Amino acid sequence: MASVNTNYGAMVALQQLNSTNSQLEMTQSRINTGLKVSSAKDNGAIYAIAQGMRSDVAGFGVVSESLDRASSTTDVAIAAGEAISDLLIDMKEKALGAADASLTSSQRSAFNEDFTALRDQIATIVSNAEFNGVNLINNSTAGIDALANADGTSTLTVADEDLRLTGSILTITAGTTINTVTTASATVAAIETSLNNLNQSLARLGTASKALTIHSDFVTKLSDVTEKGIGNLVDADLAKESAKLQALQT
Repeated sequence: MASVNTNYGAMVALQQLNSTNSQLEMTQSRINTGLKVSSAKDNGAIYAIAQGMRSDVAGFGVVSESLDRASSTTDVAIAAGEAISDLLIDMKEKALGAADASLTSSQRSAFNEDFTALRDQIATIVSNAEFNGVNLINNSTAGIDALANADGTSTLTVADEDLRLTGSILTITAGTTINTVTTASATVAAIETSLNNLNQSLARLGTASKALTIHSDFVTKLSDVTEKGIGNLVDADLAKESAKLQALQT
């Protein structure tokens, strides 16, 4: 039935035009942003999931930074421990030389001067083995904790190793000398014990450093996989959307 007041055909055509324009706007937005879900109104459930995963990715970044700091702090401690180990080897050589009863007093005094210089260098190394304000070998802290997961509920701990001359790992002290045959002989034995203790300490630090590195690599991979998962949820197929745009424009 024809009507002067109502043009149903025009209304249908207008509805189709509005629908096409709406699809054009959506398709153009997907092409511009590269996302098929860029806001909650596109798909509330998917958007919520993606935002939660984005939060995890941000957390993984913080975890990586924490692990890197702990790893660097541990590596500084290891480098210092290895330097102290080399000093102890040199000190043992001096002590063994001074234990020779055939030496004159002046000769033994020369050995003792070298020995005390090496001994004092240990204290210098310990006091300077610091990274980011943390020293793992001077008994100033119980250890260092690094974040292990994105919500901060898990940590990796590296324990302190007290390498001071007054500590329990090194059995020589800040007053140890080799100015007599007796003290020199006793010092040789003390240094051997110190080396054994130090080797165990370095092994613990090395194990901790390796654990931090392994976990850091895992967190990086986990972050990459999570980002890929976000892309699978919200990224638009640009080739498909471009073809759809041309069709709608036509």
